Amino acid sequence: MGDIKKVADFLKEAGIYYLATVEGDQPRVRPFGTVNIFEDKLYIQTGKVKDVSKQLHANPKAEICVFNEGVWLRVACELIEDDRREARASMLDAYPDLRGMYSEDDGNTEVFYLQNATATFSSFTAAPEIITF
Repeated sequence: MGDIKKVADFLKEAGIYYLATVEGDQPRVRPFGTVNIFEDKLYIQTGKVKDVSKQLHANPKAEICVFNEGVWLRVACELIEDDRREARASMLDAYPDLRGMYSEDDGNTEVFYLQNATATFSSFTAAPEIITF
């Protein structure tokens, strides 16, 4: 759990990270800000109406990238939908400001957990640190 928490904490401290997905043969990248640990898994959140949701359902392979205070983190993973109400509620409880746009029962809120993840912390001054979960 410590390793996954290190990744989650780094993402939270950075505030904004970038999520890359694939649409056909075209990479798509956009800023994200949600990250939550629920039942020992790392989750992100989006809306089912968004293109990112459609892309992840067609191809769950994704990569997260963030830079903060001289260190960058890349997380290659698969993002797997968790359609349980409890998982959606946990995310929204962690980000209460989102409740103005989302609800665990709105039919739009969607959470994905990272599976087969390889997180690589890098900098110009230290050897890379690799964490898998």
